[in-house]
Amino acid sequence: MSVQVENLEKNMAKLTVTVSADKLEKAIQAAYERQKGRIRLPGFRVGKVPRKMLEKAYGVEIFYEDAANALINQEYPDAMEESGLDIVSRPNIDIEQIESGKEFIFTAEVAVRPEVKLGEYKGVAVTKIDTGVTDEEVDAEIENTRNMQSRTVEVTDRPIQEGDTAVIDFEGFVDGVPFEGGKGENHPLEIGSHSFIDTFEEQLVGKNAEDEVDVNVTFPEQYHAEELAGKPAVFKVKIHEIRAKELPELDDEFASLVSEFETLAEYKEDLKKKLAERKEETAKRTKEEEAVQKIVEKSEMEIPEPMIDMQCENMARDFEARLMQQGLSMEQYMQFSGMTMEKLLEQMRPDAEKRIKNSLVLEEIVKAENIEASEDDVEAELAKMAENYGMDADKLKEQMGESERESIKKELSLQKAVEFVMEHAEEQEKSDSEEA
Repeated sequence: MSVQVENLEKNMAKLTVTVSADKLEKAIQAAYERQKGRIRLPGFRVGKVPRKMLEKAYGVEIFYEDAANALINQEYPDAMEESGLDIVSRPNIDIEQIESGKEFIFTAEVAVRPEVKLGEYKGVAVTKIDTGVTDEEVDAEIENTRNMQSRTVEVTDRPIQEGDTAVIDFEGFVDGVPFEGGKGENHPLEIGSHSFIDTFEEQLVGKNAEDEVDVNVTFPEQYHAEELAGKPAVFKVKIHEIRAKELPELDDEFASLVSEFETLAEYKEDLKKKLAERKEETAKRTKEEEAVQKIVEKSEMEIPEPMIDMQCENMARDFEARLMQQGLSMEQYMQFSGMTMEKLLEQMRPDAEKRIKNSLVLEEIVKAENIEASEDDVEAELAKMAENYGMDADKLKEQMGESERESIKKELSLQKAVEFVMEHAEEQEKSDSEEA
């Protein structure tokens, strides 16, 4: 195998890979062996048709595609290494020559890691953030906890109010005709959740159990079901039941129920400390993001489009994994949201580019400052991961390959680069224009 490298514009390159005729012949023969049991020819038993007879009957190209795919999968990794390029995208493959008895030639167009002209990264100004906790914030947190501890009771002596849950049957009509997906029975609808279209929920406020109501709404112009977009609709609604939240009393008993403390005063004091810690952590992340973004803005780099494409695909896979943890498939999400994979990837694109730039800049700082994560750092991170996964640390290490370990080491180095930047950053008060 031989590899020729041609540098293209915008951090792209083309590899021209030439594979010997002998290897091509072996690949064609292997393709024949894989496929012969599935190809029929009159006068021969299945799997016993000679290769030459099949090539004569169906054309000499019959096994080329299978052979080419096998050869590309086999040879491209070596070609990638031999090229000496730092490739950051999947290859765009074109077959230049495939013919029995001749060399097999294919090209692979790839993105290469862009060079970064690093901007000033010491003395970056970051905005000072107030991490003080007010009594109002403590009270709001307590109200959230009270809501989580609430119980639902049936209401029979008053109409629907904001915050209630109405149990309803409904059916939607456009121009007097029911439409698909517009019907439900015994549906619990929280009033004020805005989970239903337009002013649907507001029109139930003041109504009583057993009422039958016509709810008039208009679908948004950008509604995912095109046949309904922008159209007025009437929902026939039957109210079966009204349910309301009953919050626990705010007293010492409540405090002992939701915390380790016996009194409400102790609980509030502890909650204030925890909110302060949470604010400190949020402020730390916010300032880190601000500092890195400012360095990116002062740096110069040209990101190749295929590099962004691959980052988007990786982010989409991560998103799908999170959906699966919630018991949803990507197909179900697409159906519920009216999203398409093309739209999802397009929405992810700005964030993907931002992540790439942040990572490239931090990698340059790692090199410039000779930053390296130690083996002790890696061991500590593995111990933390094992604890999070509920696994034995030694078992986790056994399951982890060298490449995964190196990936962890790299991530730790990037985080050390962030810490270096923040050690040299300068806090400043928010300007009047920013406050406005």
